[in-house]
Amino acid sequence: MELKLLNDQGQAGSNVAAPDTVFGRDYNEALIHQIVVAYQANARSGNRKQKDREEVHHSTKKPWRQKGTGRARAGMSSSPLWRGGGRIFPNSPDENFTHKVNKKMYRAGVCSILSQLAREDRLSIIENLTLEAPKTKLLSQKLKAMGLDSVLVITDFLDENLLLASRNLPHVLVVEPRHADPVSLVHYRKIVITKSALAKIEEMLA
Repeated sequence: MELKLLNDQGQAGSNVAAPDTVFGRDYNEALIHQIVVAYQANARSGNRKQKDREEVHHSTKKPWRQKGTGRARAGMSSSPLWRGGGRIFPNSPDENFTHKVNKKMYRAGVCSILSQLAREDRLSIIENLTLEAPKTKLLSQKLKAMGLDSVLVITDFLDENLLLASRNLPHVLVVEPRHADPVSLVHYRKIVITKSALAKIEEMLA
């Protein structure tokens, strides 16, 4: 598999060889959907609380007599059928949203995403991406010159200048290879990987 190598102006020069085991996989939509949903579900926290019919504020008095009124029978105003009544199956703070995904499945899903990005020309390699100062304007100008607006940058280590400069750009994210999650890979229009980070990705996923 050959990947494009970009220069500082965003122009493609020579190609970089990449293993087919990582960047040449078939597109597996079902597997990608599963790992994306699992990643989002595992990031959820149980912070919702609803009251059942024991916890709502109500009187235990029978609202009206059992027979003779023409209305439906009612024993207590905390009934889930009543406005202000308790929920039948309330949400609790200790609710567990986690999805289990095997390591082999997760790696195969990430490889399938990377392979599809490479086929769609949304993934490129760059020699290095550094800044002289932690200035957002410098990074914005550099990315604009390269024709990148929505981009995920994967570097072998987080350069402080690059990290600080990217924090105020809403459509730019800089991460290490181990933090390149499937949601971010799908979300951003372009993926830029440094040459040194490419070797780490091959080591992690191959």
